[in-house]
Amino acid sequence: MNDVSLPKYYRESFFANDTLLHPELPGGRPGIAGDPVPYTVRNDDAITCILLFCFVLAISAFAHSRQSIMQQVKDFFLYILYTPKSDKTSAGENGGKSFFQVFLCLQTCLLLSITYYLYITRDGNMAFVLDTPYQMTGIFGGVFIAYFLIKYLAYKFVNLTFFGSKKSKQWTWVLSFIIALEGVALFPSVMLQVYFGLPVQNVVNYFFLILLLTKLLTIFKCWSIFFRQIGVFLQIILYLCALEIVPLLSLAGILVLTTDCLKVNF
Repeated sequence: MNDVSLPKYYRESFFANDTLLHPELPGGRPGIAGDPVPYTVRNDDAITCILLFCFVLAISAFAHSRQSIMQQVKDFFLYILYTPKSDKTSAGENGGKSFFQVFLCLQTCLLLSITYYLYITRDGNMAFVLDTPYQMTGIFGGVFIAYFLIKYLAYKFVNLTFFGSKKSKQWTWVLSFIIALEGVALFPSVMLQVYFGLPVQNVVNYFFLILLLTKLLTIFKCWSIFFRQIGVFLQIILYLCALEIVPLLSLAGILVLTTDCLKVNF
């Protein structure tokens, strides 16, 4: 049988004959174990890279399409109270302009998901079944994308049925522009909360203010495009309730239900 014992120079070291050497005893570590550093969004490299990417891409798109963007802003706010004879707002949606609006709409969904995640984790005493915040923000971002997509399809179906393709195309441009404006307005508040410690409640209050302003703009543009005739107050209320209020309440319910499903119930 082969000898499998270790050689002497493996079994003995330089301090083998020292009386103070007791390798069989655990040495341990001095001091006490410290508390782990809690997770913060400001220290998350992935979230920082995403926000920085959104900022750089938005600035780059604005620098390359400045005239087009300024014309969109002018067309939108100049025709809040009346509709131009020519379909100026819906025409000219070239590749750069449409890409810019689609990017800002996706950025709006991302910022809304980050804001909602910060809101539900503001106390730090809620545990979730998912380990990383990326999965949480991804799920909430998917909910917001589905909300805007369903609302877009509902508007498209109703407007094509009752108002024709010209006004439907014009309203599609208006809707995407309002969503893009919402994302641009939310970006500073998210940056202030993440990197400068702005209270989450202030961010939520600011969000509701932006939401109120966007809904007012939606009402004005809806009246300007579809309901300029006198005596159609009931129609515009029904139109906005069916396509704005009901989807918004449904979104709130879905977000609460999703949070309850992801939360660890002890």
